[in-house]
Amino acid sequence: MSGTERDPVGSAVDAEPADAHVVSVHTPDEVVLVVDFGAQYAQLIARRVREARVYSEIVPHTITAEEIAGRAPAAIILSGGPKSVHVEGAPDLDPGIYDLGIPILGICYGSQLIAQQLGGTVARGGSGEYGRTVMHITQEAAGGSASPDSSAAPATAGGLLDGLPSNQTVWMSHFDAITEAPEGFRATASSDGAPVAVLEDPQRRIWGVQFHPEVHHTPHGQDVIERFLHDLAGCSAEWTMANFVDDAVADIRAQVGAGRAICGLSGGVDSAVAAALVHRAIGAQLTCVFVDTGLMRKDEGEQVVETFRRHQGIELIHERAADRFFERLAGITDPEEKRKAIGELFIRVFEDAKGGVADAAYLVQGTLYPDVIESGTAHASTIKSHHNVGGLPDDLDFELVEPLRTLFKDEVRAVGLELGLPEEIVWRQPFPGPGLGVRIIGEVTPDKVALLQEADAVVREELHIAGMDREIWQAFAVLADIRTVGVQGDERTYGYPIIVRAVTSEDAMTADWARIPYEVLETISSRIINEVPGVNRVAYDITSKPPGTIEWE
Repeated sequence: MSGTERDPVGSAVDAEPADAHVVSVHTPDEVVLVVDFGAQYAQLIARRVREARVYSEIVPHTITAEEIAGRAPAAIILSGGPKSVHVEGAPDLDPGIYDLGIPILGICYGSQLIAQQLGGTVARGGSGEYGRTVMHITQEAAGGSASPDSSAAPATAGGLLDGLPSNQTVWMSHFDAITEAPEGFRATASSDGAPVAVLEDPQRRIWGVQFHPEVHHTPHGQDVIERFLHDLAGCSAEWTMANFVDDAVADIRAQVGAGRAICGLSGGVDSAVAAALVHRAIGAQLTCVFVDTGLMRKDEGEQVVETFRRHQGIELIHERAADRFFERLAGITDPEEKRKAIGELFIRVFEDAKGGVADAAYLVQGTLYPDVIESGTAHASTIKSHHNVGGLPDDLDFELVEPLRTLFKDEVRAVGLELGLPEEIVWRQPFPGPGLGVRIIGEVTPDKVALLQEADAVVREELHIAGMDREIWQAFAVLADIRTVGVQGDERTYGYPIIVRAVTSEDAMTADWARIPYEVLETISSRIINEVPGVNRVAYDITSKPPGTIEWE
């Protein structure tokens, strides 16, 4: 069904239409730049820095000393990377960066690059080290007083490893190894495969570690990161979600001024938090538009309308556009084409709704940092287009307001709680902008959506009953574009298979498949097959990310 519902609109305030798409993003004065050398964990490093209450951003390794000097970061962290410093075309760093006097911490490849560029020796590996490894703090690091059996090394001036156990487990992943530290550096730790596991030059304010402190497999890793940030680099540790909200509100007010904005509610956490944040900034100048695409989870459309109209007091237009979306998606099977078709029609529906909101020139979106990274940059490949990043049409008739563009998902939840959103909204599992359109493999039809809604509801209900809501990042059902043979009631069936997908994650950049108890999986399978007509088989996806993505399309 198509149509529009809306609450009465108050008086509109005139606004000049914008000529450019400006993103509302606040950057704190104190920032740590994470230089990306193609590391699997570059995003995780950035998150660990933020967990230490210091704002961080990821930048490409091609950044120049002049560009960094212009940004005046509090510190720089060089990430790991998949290449050897010896291979042709290996990424390097502008040598002038070392002379800026800005504290630098190199991790894995970053540490090797420091050694190579500043005159040390990086030997080609014989066997390398991978996984958990025991690292030993050396006598020199301990001021000559620690023994291999000491529980902790005495503090040393400017030491990166102050107060940490002399023997500790770290996570290694390297083939080459630093065998000689550059002049002026001291080697303060070693392992069997890394003669210089840690190198330090407090005078130049440069440190390097061969291991990965950002992964949870390194028990004292966060201690190392915080020691670098707080004690050695002098970062203030004052970046909090409360501060973020205050700064973002000021930015939004400065961008929108007396203008009017509309925000698209998808039913997910991101758009809900973005709406609440912008509403705090500009109040009645914001109108939310909920586009009912027909691709939502079961009963979710009405839940969204009820929450924002009744509980948040935000003006809401309910645009029923399912027919338009099904018509647009007819015959489309390619995942990228589906995403972009949904994203473009989303905007067109907004433009139609804009006619009822006088002079609305601003479009609020819940774009997050991982959305931007996965949609590709000048130095990163596109994994998949996100409807609110890569799927926007070129002739977009709005100026974008994207206040969450620098945040990871867990930070967005914290902002939501700071803003007073109810837990059922804040802790709602992530839901893709294209909705069930990218959880149906092949062509999207009303019948397939109805079938998938029922199966998905069973998955989420049983995991809730099992008390696994918070430990699972995302759980849902996928409808495959195939039929399978089955037997039900002594008769042959030829029905659809449902694939159950459930993952654990911290930020959606990496994920592992959830270890759901067999009895819960058995209940899910039994209920779906018995309660959802047209389904005769249930499978469970045990693929991590990488190599797979969380969503199937």
